[in-house]
Amino acid sequence: MSRIHCYRNNGYNIVLDINSGCIHLVDEVTWDVLPILEEWLAGRDYDFSILKEDPDAPVKAAGSALNGRYPEESVRSAVSECIDLTLQGMLFTKDIYQDAIEAFSGNRRTVVKALCLHIAHDCNLACRYCFAEEGEYHGRKALMSFEVGKKALDFLIASSGARRNLEVDFFGGEPLLNWQVVKDLVAYGRSREEEAGKKFRFTLTTNGVLLNDEIMEFCNREMGNVVLSVDGRKEVHDFMRPFRKGAGSYDLIMPKFKKFADLREQDRYYVRGTYTHYNLDFSKDVLHLADQGFRQISIEPVVAPDEADYAIRKEDIPILLEQYDILAKEMIKREKEGRGFNFFHFMIDLTGGPCVYKRLSGCGSGTEYLAVTPWGDLYPCHQFVGEEEYLMGNVDQGVIRPDIVDKFGHCNVYTKPACRDCFARFYCSGGCAANASHFTGNINGNYEIGCILQRKRVECAIMIKAALAE
Repeated sequence: MSRIHCYRNNGYNIVLDINSGCIHLVDEVTWDVLPILEEWLAGRDYDFSILKEDPDAPVKAAGSALNGRYPEESVRSAVSECIDLTLQGMLFTKDIYQDAIEAFSGNRRTVVKALCLHIAHDCNLACRYCFAEEGEYHGRKALMSFEVGKKALDFLIASSGARRNLEVDFFGGEPLLNWQVVKDLVAYGRSREEEAGKKFRFTLTTNGVLLNDEIMEFCNREMGNVVLSVDGRKEVHDFMRPFRKGAGSYDLIMPKFKKFADLREQDRYYVRGTYTHYNLDFSKDVLHLADQGFRQISIEPVVAPDEADYAIRKEDIPILLEQYDILAKEMIKREKEGRGFNFFHFMIDLTGGPCVYKRLSGCGSGTEYLAVTPWGDLYPCHQFVGEEEYLMGNVDQGVIRPDIVDKFGHCNVYTKPACRDCFARFYCSGGCAANASHFTGNINGNYEIGCILQRKRVECAIMIKAALAE
């Protein structure tokens, strides 16, 4: 198993030390030395005691393999620098958490910290790719009552242990179809904060059709984040996100979204879209949104069964990988020109290395994060709603399927075979359990297309950091 990932992007030779998260930009000599040095070190189980007897051993190994391609002094210098970085814990580092995963998964006390409230199983749009079947989630149309929502918040408070900060996302369907209950539940949550010793962070996802000044004002006061659904260019958005009678929704929502983003001072929101087989040139949709003035943007690949006409196919992947490169280069250009923006999938923190908690806990669905249906049933996340084998309980009884909690609690990058040799495993936390389940029948599986695209996004994100650090 390799401990480093080496790749070229936009003229940079980039080396990622997988386990520590350290990033190195290297010259051509070091680029060619590194795989030779890794093989030499791995063959000795990274035991450096041999250097005491023969300090030149790795230099000889590299020089022999390179067969005079570089001057001996250049090879010696490159090997020396790599050895120094290794001894400093910045290169070829060991994964010190792998042996601890069983104890961590088996002994940690899981508390629920977030709920996705399905405030409305109904929608006023008919998006072609909607996994929720126009908001109905394989079931019936329904709006969550205040009584059910109140019980959900009570359940969250009771299940959160000593954790103070709690998150509640109002989701659908379209949450604004049940706006009064949203407002009432926010008021109820605020009324319980002091006596319960908790602090709620409310968020909302909306298609914008019913958005108005009163709703914007309320959200700016109460919502920690708002997700605004738009797919990019007008022709793309209107094709995939029409009203039920076929008319497009772009012209209605965009002026409101622009106003809302400005009212939030271009912070604490995302315009969030989905790209499909029909707009493989999705970088144009991202840049269209940036040109409209949005600073917080997320455009994500559709996840759909192979038979869907809009599904991403394996033959689409080379085009999509190129699109991420195009987007990354344009983002660097715009940032240097003073008109940069954030793209959600290129936002990774490289200052502290890979998150230890993500290594060991997975995405949190089914353990720390649950979805609640309009009638109060509990599921591991919104993408499992309606799948009866994943019904965990309800807001009256709480979680009555501890086996499901245990199953998700043991789902992480160390239990997924496809993650074992993936350099990006500590940045994605093993990927989406729902996608894995739907494509492989096992939450410990991997959605292959999603993994390929995720690896590319991590590479681009690192390259952007390198370019902007110059």
